[in-house]
Amino acid sequence: MPKEYYKPKEYCGLFGIYGHKDASKLTYLGLYALQHRGEESCGIVSSDANQLYSQKGMGLVNDVFNEVSLNVLKGQLAIGHVRYSTTGSSLVKNAQPLFVDYLKGSLAIAHNGNLINSTQLRQDLERNGSIFQTTTDSEIILQLMVRSQEVGLKEKLIYALKSIKGAYSLVMMTEDTLIGARDPLGFRPLWLGKVDGSFCLASETCALDLIEAKAIREIEPGEIVFINKNGLKSFKPFPKPKNCAFCIFEHIYFSRPDSVIFGENVHLVRQNLGRNLAKEFPVEADFVIPVPDSGFSAALGFSHESGMPLEMGIIRNHYVGRTFIQPTQHIRDLGVKIKFNIMKDVIKGKKIVIVDDSIVRGTTSRKRVRTFRQAGAKEVHMRISCPPHRFPCFYGIDFHTQKELIAFKYSLKEIQEFLDVDSLGYLSLEGLYKSVSLPKKDYCVACFTGSYPLKFVSKVDKYAFEKKCCGF
Repeated sequence: MPKEYYKPKEYCGLFGIYGHKDASKLTYLGLYALQHRGEESCGIVSSDANQLYSQKGMGLVNDVFNEVSLNVLKGQLAIGHVRYSTTGSSLVKNAQPLFVDYLKGSLAIAHNGNLINSTQLRQDLERNGSIFQTTTDSEIILQLMVRSQEVGLKEKLIYALKSIKGAYSLVMMTEDTLIGARDPLGFRPLWLGKVDGSFCLASETCALDLIEAKAIREIEPGEIVFINKNGLKSFKPFPKPKNCAFCIFEHIYFSRPDSVIFGENVHLVRQNLGRNLAKEFPVEADFVIPVPDSGFSAALGFSHESGMPLEMGIIRNHYVGRTFIQPTQHIRDLGVKIKFNIMKDVIKGKKIVIVDDSIVRGTTSRKRVRTFRQAGAKEVHMRISCPPHRFPCFYGIDFHTQKELIAFKYSLKEIQEFLDVDSLGYLSLEGLYKSVSLPKKDYCVACFTGSYPLKFVSKVDKYAFEKKCCGF
């Protein structure tokens, strides 16, 4: 994706279902609902209780799957995955779910998150004879289970999960069992649902809504669930932590607004973000303009609190995928218009407030402001519904290197000058906490503060992440 279009990307979206005659087709629909969580690759693994069947490829769900490929995915048990690559190259071999055949049978895994001790674990496993087929963190979990001396599947999984460190929500399967697991701090969401008497697992409730499943509850931090012909069994092998580390960026940007995440509707939380933003940075203008689509809910809250009307000043082209970067600067500069277009007749002569969910590099925002100026806007004010991003994420968000985060390099005044806006306001950390209902200690806000809930133990892993995430 061209740098001009950069937005934070998350790794990834999960779905699984046990005991349904249309398991692979419902998984396909579940992944369709979760497409926003990963657009690079996708895959489905199914089972007819005797063997596993796999289909995966690069691209969107609708590009990879069709009626023929879904018919290959036999059985009443299936798991699926949509992926962005935060670790591992963007190659079809890294597309998930991954699966292996070993002495005890077959095992498949789909993973959302990032491990912070993956480099050390991979080196240790390779020294002991493991051969890796991919460059993803997820395969490490499979290798740990396969090499474990434990006898039972549950014990093998617990051994692997106690060996890894980081953020993970997992959906796994054997020939006859669906498994869900969430890390002890609960960084990434994972929901349990039920449709037509069959249990299912999904990263977000929007996937459950699409297949008309009832959302039962979130899988708890540190919980493992096994689902098979004996029903659902829950295990909690980890000590209960003093606090959780729910990724607050799920509320700000990642999750679909119609989902319930960490116990709250995402749209309503984003409205709260906008309301608190309007309280902290009031401004006199003619109307509020959301940056589609993720800025809409916050802009609506800003509009309600400020009393200024909401106006659709930016139109998004929803049919844009990846675009080829043309060699000339002039063509590259036109690239922003491929995705967004300004409504000149609405903007001309007006004082406007642009509400967006975040600024990472600042390049896109700067070009957008320029187009508003060219359209004749009298004043352009910008409001951002989260604090400034100053630190990279080690837990599954593909933030740019720290040196490319605009808020790390520049002061707010310098950012305002760079963007060429009449005023700039970021929501404060306290305003962010006021917008959600859980205690502040239960959220991960490391990308804003640099205070990481999990620390590196191995110098090997610390160096690997610093090299990747911090640009060293």
